Amino acid sequence: MNAIEGQEISLPVVMPREMWEECGRYSSIDASMARFQDRWGKDLVLGMTHEEAVGTLARSEAGSYRQYPFMLYQIQTKFRDEPRPRGGLVRVREFTMKDAYSFHRTQECLQTYYDRCFTAYEHIFANVGLKNTVAVQSDTGMMGGNLAHEFMLINAHGEDSLVICAECGYAANNEVAVCHRERIHRVHRSLEEIETPGITSVTDLCTFLEIATTDSAKAMFYRYLSNEGHGLCLVLLRGDLEVNEVKLAKKLHASSLELASDSEFRGIGAEPGYASTLGIKPQAGLTVVVDESIAECEDLIAGANKNGFHVRGFCPSRDISIPYVTADITKIAIGDLCASCQKGLTLTRGIEIGNIFQLGDRYTGSMGMSYLDESGKAQTPIMGCYGIGVGRLMAAIIEDNHDGRGPIWPATVAPFHVQICALEYKVEPIRRAAEDLYKSLQGLGLDVLIDDSDAKAGVQFANADLIGCPMRIVVSARGQAKGTMEYRSRDGAMAGEIAIDGAANHIARLMTR
Repeated sequence: MNAIEGQEISLPVVMPREMWEECGRYSSIDASMARFQDRWGKDLVLGMTHEEAVGTLARSEAGSYRQYPFMLYQIQTKFRDEPRPRGGLVRVREFTMKDAYSFHRTQECLQTYYDRCFTAYEHIFANVGLKNTVAVQSDTGMMGGNLAHEFMLINAHGEDSLVICAECGYAANNEVAVCHRERIHRVHRSLEEIETPGITSVTDLCTFLEIATTDSAKAMFYRYLSNEGHGLCLVLLRGDLEVNEVKLAKKLHASSLELASDSEFRGIGAEPGYASTLGIKPQAGLTVVVDESIAECEDLIAGANKNGFHVRGFCPSRDISIPYVTADITKIAIGDLCASCQKGLTLTRGIEIGNIFQLGDRYTGSMGMSYLDESGKAQTPIMGCYGIGVGRLMAAIIEDNHDGRGPIWPATVAPFHVQICALEYKVEPIRRAAEDLYKSLQGLGLDVLIDDSDAKAGVQFANADLIGCPMRIVVSARGQAKGTMEYRSRDGAMAGEIAIDGAANHIARLMTR
């Protein structure tokens, strides 16, 4: 961060309600933001992110065009009241975050700095020893803005679904990924009602009719909240696909979105398990969204909105009699093709380790931040935002560098570079040799841990593996009799014996390989 002209600051963990109301996020963010009152009844929040705080600071200090561009960053404690904390340090309520905020006069300037920070993040993740990282296009989420990327560690245990094209390099979070789907042409025929008693799932229906799930349409029903108030949404999509709620929320301009109940289904004339748009009349507060996957299909199996019945030959363009919109609101599925090169897409999992956003004037505009340009005219600056979860990064490093015995810390981020296992530490010659080596290695700039316990060799070695220091040195009576010490790198790439005389310099040279 310093290398790209960052200035380190420290912003408050506790902030007043008024600061968050300026941008409208006090009411738009759900219960994940912790709210409380002080002894005088003043409303406060625990910071889960700091756009409002840094905007308040910059607004008071950066009033001239001569001060632009600039970047402020911090490494700070944050709190998010996660409903389902999981994965050790991957998703927790209290966490440490490196967050940075840049301020610019023009979009071109922001883009240039955004690219620099992108490269800096690539360097950071390589320097801490991560081998399987990828940058993907992502949703801007509650941060807002125009463009965002997430840096992901490819890992089977990750909570994010990633879409990658090995052919052209396209990479995106499944929340925003797009694809090319071949349209299946079929005979255009009239609606035919078929009896399907007790069959309410797509899988059971297609098995019963001996058809592929791609030949079916299913209905999902949501309630949502937007600036215009509460609404209901009926979604039609291909039977084998899943609704992408991030895409759907964006289409509806919704701040919150959740599945509706069966009673709400029936309230608009739909029959749960057999639902479609058939027989539903236009009504206030109802939006119908048809996914692009079926918008032009001509012969689908769909619900008849009648208990125990479906229809064959459903054609959305012909058989939906109420107003509807068409949009891409589904997740990418196996078999989908890249929208750029039309080659097969790969689905994998990832752990998010960093993110960057182009915020535009999302915060500076709503907070009334301005500066005077060369002619003395007030202008609104634009912002970028760049975050790395420090604890999450630590967990990701271990996920990417471990074996069955524990972590294998890269030397750049290891808690200690060298662990000395002193077997029979209480024996004077052993203790003296171990402590002399300890001091010599420290003098050479290495961080050293010494095991001075009475544990047997096997226990000490197992503990050393679990701690994961890059290098282990064994000081023992057997070695002293030969005038040597044993060494072994944690990854097993280096092992052997070295002379006691000059051991520290030898180990330091090994550490640079």
